[in-house]
This record gives sequence, structure tokens and C-alpha cells, in this order.
Amino acid sequence: MSNTTTYALGGVAVVVIALIVILVMRWSNEEAGVRNDGYGVVHNPAVVSVLAPDGAILLGRVDAANTIDLYEDPLCPACGEVERVYAQEIAQKIDEGALAVRYRFVNFLDPRSASKDYSTRAIAANECVAEAGSGPVYAKFHELLFVSDQPEENGDDLSNQQLGELARKAGASEEVVQCVVSGAEVEAAKVHAKTALDQLNGLLGGKAATPSVYDGPNRLDVNNENWVVEVTS
Repeated sequence: MSNTTTYALGGVAVVVIALIVILVMRWSNEEAGVRNDGYGVVHNPAVVSVLAPDGAILLGRVDAANTIDLYEDPLCPACGEVERVYAQEIAQKIDEGALAVRYRFVNFLDPRSASKDYSTRAIAANECVAEAGSGPVYAKFHELLFVSDQPEENGDDLSNQQLGELARKAGASEEVVQCVVSGAEVEAAKVHAKTALDQLNGLLGGKAATPSVYDGPNRLDVNNENWVVEVTS
């Protein structure tokens, strides 16, 4: 084979490889379709939110058939993506009593927020809203926090006043809004976030990552588009 032919074939190979890379990048950057789009957030008044002593927040009916644990950081973009895609599907399962979710919040992304403590303050806000007990209100607040109004890493984040406005928008009482604005639960949130992080490190061998979803001892694959269906079947 001549050198000219070799160079020509090499050039074609480079072009083909470049095209493959471009197509893979475009495919990976496409947004996944929203599951059960149009359902919205939890709206069954029988759904409650319960703040546990360790800071875990349980969202579900008292007769829920199954409970999963979901570890999230309020600033985590992958958490926001999982919520964007699956939250409405999860909401229907919660309303039906097929599923309850125990949210466990960590704050290791604090340093990547402009205020350097956004994750902690957002966790504190979650606790204020959840402690009031209304499942639909908490579900709406959680949706605003992770989907509609989630800040970007290394960008501007939300002040306590803005977090309070989100709570008000979700339907929280003025007492709850003031709990958020005042940062009343911040110190407790720090302790609870460390507890959740220690748990997650234990589950993942010291390599905590969010989002992480567990059905009992089993970690669920959120890249499997049918994981919500499978965990409630």
C-alpha cells in the first residue's frame, strides 16, 4: 500500500472518529424526557411530611407500601436532573400510597456555592417546611428547590429571604417562612447533614455521591428509566 493511500485512509478514519465523538456528545447532552409529565407534585392531602430526629424527611402516606431513601445535596445538578425527570412519576406513586421517600440531605457542596453555606441553609429550610407536616406543601417546596429554582454550582445562590419566598410560594405558613428566613434550623442542619454524609460514606465505602437512592440495602440505578416502576411493582 502506498504512503498516499495510507494517509488518505488515515484522514478518513480521523473524520469518522470525530463524527462519532460529536454524535456521542450531542446524544449525552440531550435532556431525558420527563416521566409522567403533567402530573405535577404530590397533591393528596393524606400525604404527610415528617422530620425525624436525625434530620431525615419522610414524605408519604402513613400506609405507604414501600419506602426508599434518597440522598441529595441541594446544590447537586445531578440531583436536580433526577428530580426533573422522575419527580412527577414519584409524586403519583406517593399519592397512591405505593411509595414513600425518605430524603437524607448532605452538604458537601457548600464550598461550591457563592455564600459557601448554601447547601446547609437549604437543608435548614427543608427542615422548617417539613416539620409543619403538610406533604403537598413540602413536595412543592422540594420541587422549587431542586428543579425550578436550583442554583448552579459556583454561581449565585439563594439568600434565606429568597428561600423563605420559595416556602411561601409552596404554600407554607408565615411561621414556617420566618423559620426559613431566620435560619432557625441551620445549626441543626449542620449536624443532620454530617449524620447523612457519614451514612452515605458507609454505604459507598467512603466515596459519597449524590444522588444515591436505596431500597433497603439495595442501591437503585437511576440511569434505568424504569427504576420507579420497578421499585413499586
